[in-house]
Amino acid sequence: MIETDKLLILIYSETTLGNLVTKAQRCFMRKLLASALALVMIAALCGYGFWTQQRPEGHYLSDLRIELALNHGVPGEHGNLLGVEPLLYPGDYQNLQRLHRKLAAYLEQARAQGLVSPRTVVVLPEHIGTWLWARGEKNELYQVTQSREALQWLELSNPLRYGLAMLGADGDDWRADAHLRMKAEQMAADYQQLFGGLAKEFGVTLVAGSIVLPAPYVKQGVLHAGSGPLFNSSLVFAGDGSLLGQPQRQQFPDSEVRRYVHDGRQQPLQVVQTPAGRLGVLVGSDSWYPENHQQLAQQAVQLIANPVFLSGKGSWEAPWRGNRHQEASAGLPLQRGEVSEQSAWQRLTEAAGASVSSMSVFMRGQFWEQASDGQGFARQSGELLVGAPSHGARLLNLWL
Repeated sequence: MIETDKLLILIYSETTLGNLVTKAQRCFMRKLLASALALVMIAALCGYGFWTQQRPEGHYLSDLRIELALNHGVPGEHGNLLGVEPLLYPGDYQNLQRLHRKLAAYLEQARAQGLVSPRTVVVLPEHIGTWLWARGEKNELYQVTQSREALQWLELSNPLRYGLAMLGADGDDWRADAHLRMKAEQMAADYQQLFGGLAKEFGVTLVAGSIVLPAPYVKQGVLHAGSGPLFNSSLVFAGDGSLLGQPQRQQFPDSEVRRYVHDGRQQPLQVVQTPAGRLGVLVGSDSWYPENHQQLAQQAVQLIANPVFLSGKGSWEAPWRGNRHQEASAGLPLQRGEVSEQSAWQRLTEAAGASVSSMSVFMRGQFWEQASDGQGFARQSGELLVGAPSHGARLLNLWL
């Protein structure tokens, strides 16, 4: 009986020990598996982080041709307004060298035709600076055909910046806000480098279209992005490349950007002195509103630059969309849909008056599925001046 008890105890002890060994092995295996998974995750994160930093650039052929669509008046000592309607695509924004090469080629052709002097005011289209958010991204962003795909590549390639920008996003469309806010400082620096450089290179006053930035301001000659809401702003560069005045905010943002771009009426319109005369800038649809023209007239404005971006293929001949989201639109002499976009833009600029010379320029080209439309025009002594319509890049010249 005693021997049997000893045998049972021995068997129990061996079984217990075996169970303990098995548990220890399982615990070890779990730790080993967890460590392996952690290493895989770390490797994946490191690989993803490395991938986000890679920005290879593909080959890109650019059309540098531009035609002179309007050349009104005779050369004189008062200078000229020179509108440039560039033909641009996403690939032009992959680096600053590409964009500079195209814009400089346009201005070089204008200079060869005697249209560039120290008294020249060059006007570029609305949002020519806004697309700088696409600078320095992966090739895939420029190769996709839909803007939503391009924005997905932007987010995947900049996860930290995008996440932080979402935390500080403002307005009704946080995602659109974050896409611009995440690269705002880089965009501001690129904008000043590119357009200030062009102004200095050609010795002209340059109205650099517009750029959407958070609360932009100029301090000690440098453009900065602030931390407030987004504004669609235009800046003017002098012939030495320096900035003239503060960013001119769009007073009445149009319907397409109102969900993330704020109105700029907290800061009044400004007029800056140029070698060609006193210059005011009305961004986009700001040229529709008589109160804006009155505000500039009170500052003895002589020249008005009107950079415009009109989205949608064929929209120039389509019914005028107006801006039903702006209360000020109710006081306009036109109603939505009763005339074409072309007729509305040309008629509403009459509010500038006969004593002011103005130039309206439109963006050409296509950004993913979003085409742009519009044909630039000028006004002088109350007369509407239009050039031959075309789909390519155009120069519009008005001698003062």
